[in-house]
Amino acid sequence: MQKKAIVKLLNKHDLIAAAKSGTGKTAAFLLPILELLKNEIDYEKPRVPRVLIVVPTRELVNQISNNIKDLSKYLDIKSAVAYGGKSNKQQALKLQKGVDIIVATPGRLIDFIENKVLDISSVNRVILDEADTMLEMGFLEEIEKILQKVSVSRQIAMFSATISQNVKKLAKKFLKTPCVIELTDVRQRVDIIEHTAYKVDSFRKTEMLSFLIGSKNYEQVLVFVNMKKTADEIAEHFNLDGLKTLCIHGDIKQSARAKALKDFKSGKIRVLVATDIAARGIDIQELPYVVNYELPQSTDDFTHRVGRTGRAGKNGVAITLACAKEYKQLEEIEKDLMITFKRVVLEGFELTEKQPRGFKKKKKKLTEKKQVEKPVKKVKSKKTTKRDANRNFRKK
Repeated sequence: MQKKAIVKLLNKHDLIAAAKSGTGKTAAFLLPILELLKNEIDYEKPRVPRVLIVVPTRELVNQISNNIKDLSKYLDIKSAVAYGGKSNKQQALKLQKGVDIIVATPGRLIDFIENKVLDISSVNRVILDEADTMLEMGFLEEIEKILQKVSVSRQIAMFSATISQNVKKLAKKFLKTPCVIELTDVRQRVDIIEHTAYKVDSFRKTEMLSFLIGSKNYEQVLVFVNMKKTADEIAEHFNLDGLKTLCIHGDIKQSARAKALKDFKSGKIRVLVATDIAARGIDIQELPYVVNYELPQSTDDFTHRVGRTGRAGKNGVAITLACAKEYKQLEEIEKDLMITFKRVVLEGFELTEKQPRGFKKKKKKLTEKKQVEKPVKKVKSKKTTKRDANRNFRKK
């Protein structure tokens, strides 16, 4: 991604880029932005925002903000964040002091713009990261308002996992002759990720996963679920089993989510349970284990989940727990990714739920088995009329 995108952005082209997680998208837009920005800033004048990076979640805001600080360590470039769950007064004060780059979620950014806290008319470079996710979350109206408020002579780049119809519509409305980079036609998996599917009864998933983590002595396990309630239940169960566990989802305060992620990265907790949206900003370079407690809605979500491991050339293990009603969905994902997961039934967790019937071949007929030809029907002779009979009698 970096090889293809950096040149386009340095040449100030609008861009639509699609690639799976772990392909270096963040550096692909930050490196050219910082390179261009350092030559555009007038250091003798008050700073005005020139770059706006819009993302769907608070975690992703913090991740990108930290990346900016690391990459601009020796540059005089100022950045600030804007997202919900934190004091808007503190964020507003920092923004009003003057910054070059703003990293924000759509909701908080719109609040600041409408309340005259922030003017983004000076922004000439906009990055929409995880654009498909933001549009799926219903932020289309907010993003359109934001793009209408930035400079008319702006460069816009949209990065996402897929180029969905919503992405195309937004691009058609706001981008000017964009370059398109799509890496999703490449086989959608990393070879160094080891995939295993554990077949298990639906009501024993939590029990089995706790046993698996404990007996195999797994450390730093990221577990994905579909529902907030499920995340809470798993965390409670695991902690009772002696596995230090925290969870992150939309109902948990930002400060608690940040602490959970920090403790997980440092190894203070063993398991982190997360919903898909809350996990969008999780970036751990050497995360060894990812678990799909439940299968997600789409193959794209599945690849995003497992893409949290096996990053930067490191080995990773992706575990999927599948009950009987999820087998068909699992087969669809295998078909899309062109891989076959190793299937395992763990000893002590033998299946009791009714399993789907396998495909049964149509029985051959006995004649087909013996390869016996059907008898040829005799052709009936032509009926002899009364006149023909009299004629034959005279001849005799």
